[in-house]
Amino acid sequence: MSGLWGVARAIMGREFLRFVHQRERFLAALVRPLVWLLVFAAGFRAALGLSIIPPYQTYITYETYIVPGLCAMVLLFNGMQSSLSLVYDREMGSMRLLLTSPYPRGWLLFCRLFGATLISVLQVYAFLGIAALFDITMPVWGYVAVLPGLILGGLMLGALGLVLSSFIKQLENFAGVMNFVIFPMFFLSSALYPLWKMRESSELLHDICAFNPFTHVVELIRFLLYLQMNWQALAWVVGSTVVLGAVALWAYDPSRALMKRKG
Repeated sequence: MSGLWGVARAIMGREFLRFVHQRERFLAALVRPLVWLLVFAAGFRAALGLSIIPPYQTYITYETYIVPGLCAMVLLFNGMQSSLSLVYDREMGSMRLLLTSPYPRGWLLFCRLFGATLISVLQVYAFLGIAALFDITMPVWGYVAVLPGLILGGLMLGALGLVLSSFIKQLENFAGVMNFVIFPMFFLSSALYPLWKMRESSELLHDICAFNPFTHVVELIRFLLYLQMNWQALAWVVGSTVVLGAVALWAYDPSRALMKRKG
């Protein structure tokens, strides 16, 4: 157990050191959601009407509505960013050495994933703090209650990044794949518009958004911020995390890569 804990501290400590040395990464993680919150929301506010939907008990401003989606955006972009560094580590050989160590491969990947998730959560709270300066606030205890949802959502989106990085052979190709995944996941979700608005436009579009796991990350965060639980969203996020984690564990099997090279 002491060996496993030592490995966990080393891997997660490396993630935090990398984050500290890349201050622009922290700023970029905040600029994206703040642009949506302070610029785009001002234009959408007049054009988009919102009905009273759970977990809200009254009419809310559009800025208040999109805050959970922007929190999930931070998790999504940081999960993909962390996976980009995995592609780099694999090209440099450090990831290969790590996976061929005597420690369980699942534990090594989980530590890598959990370290990146904790960094994402810190960025989300920084964003929520800045939003509060503009009078966009949630219930006080909601900031505490949302923590498990942020961690679970970060793990799911990080696991998705692991799966993508396992199939990318060159670092140059990963940016295109990120854009191909990130933007459809974000825009085809309830991050910016309620699902009932999607249904008014297209039943097919609504179904795609409802099937999108990112939608359920957004809704899990939204309900927890208001001290409520969305059990359907929780089931979707947990199930997606398990499936994506299993695929990532299979994809990062060094023996499988060795057999492919021999073939």
